[in-house]
Amino acid sequence: MVGNRLQKFKYLVNEALKPGSVVTVSMEIQLLFAALLFLTGLTGFLVRRNIIFMLISIEIMLNSAALVFVIAGSHWMQADGQVMFIFILTVSAAEVSVGLALILRMYHQYKTLDADALKKLLDRKETENP
Repeated sequence: MVGNRLQKFKYLVNEALKPGSVVTVSMEIQLLFAALLFLTGLTGFLVRRNIIFMLISIEIMLNSAALVFVIAGSHWMQADGQVMFIFILTVSAAEVSVGLALILRMYHQYKTLDADALKKLLDRKETENP
């Protein structure tokens, strides 16, 4: 049973590697990949406490959303998905530049990038100076 599946897999790989052959992936698999990518970013954002890792996780989520636009655009043979991807990429680049500038400022001022420690420092600062 396993040997038969392995032979079928080898045959499919050899067919896909022939010059001029086109391999298509179903839209469901592509959307599943985008969803897994989004969940990876969401998990990273919720679990990590380092602000840089949180920013990277947001970038992963934005890229997965952009991937969905490209998938939909290619499915309906429209360029709209790629145009939206470029807009998302532009917003993402602006977000990273502003986010990194704010992170550097916070690090220089508070000497930490841990989100929980920053919250404690800011809460303590508020109670000292009402």
